[in-house]
Amino acid sequence: MSATAGATGATGAGGAEFGGLVAIVTGGASGIGLATARTLAARGATVAVLDRALDGLDAPDADGGTVGAGLTGFTADVTDRASVEAAVAAVAERFGGIDVVVNNAGISAVGTVAENDDAEWARVLDVNVIGMARVTSAALPWLRRSPAASVVNVSSIAALNGLPQRALYSASKGAVLALTYAMATDHVAEGIRVNCVCPGTVFTPFVERMLAGFADPVAERAALDARQATGRMVDPTEVAAAIAYLASPVSVSTTGTALDVDGGVSHLRPRPAGARA
Repeated sequence: MSATAGATGATGAGGAEFGGLVAIVTGGASGIGLATARTLAARGATVAVLDRALDGLDAPDADGGTVGAGLTGFTADVTDRASVEAAVAAVAERFGGIDVVVNNAGISAVGTVAENDDAEWARVLDVNVIGMARVTSAALPWLRRSPAASVVNVSSIAALNGLPQRALYSASKGAVLALTYAMATDHVAEGIRVNCVCPGTVFTPFVERMLAGFADPVAERAALDARQATGRMVDPTEVAAAIAYLASPVSVSTTGTALDVDGGVSHLRPRPAGARA
């Protein structure tokens, strides 16, 4: 069996936090996913990156995977169930099992309910919500055999905060939050923990592409920085650290939890500089 950490939350092989564990990270070739894959690998996990494009990793190896910086890439499209099942099965065959699934793959959408057509609604929900269900479903047979099974979904502060021109994106991330609680309930008796992180705006290639769609990307970026109480967008490594905590075999009593990594957006209301009470 791939996992060596026991139910008491002891560290795995060689004393590393994720030693002996196999982790899948979807959308792991860039942004939050890549930061997470690198963090888990640095803490001892064997990490499989699932993504449509593996440009962030090195050239393919002889077995069809892609190896770079301790990561192995497998081409997969989360909107295609056959693609997902083939990739997950390949990971389990290559590494002997699956212990951790990080459902990170997602896409953005900008606009009000009047500005995204039916095709865009279907596309975003297919990637951001149903994609998580496909990947987790495919991994369940191996997760059930692991003594350190964990699923971490990437939601967003948009799930519980009204953000301008994010109707479709917010709906998708609200669904991820609800899905997390439902999955945690369904699988707790099987020893599978399910949690999610809710990042604020994270400065990634994902956000850079979104900003490019605005008339004034510089002004929009400044507004996104200012929205965080800390005065800057969240760094991907900060989200990765939160994901690692939730996925860790030492966090055995943490399940059904949504962890904000948002620079204070959700709960802090600091006064603007120079403002009086």
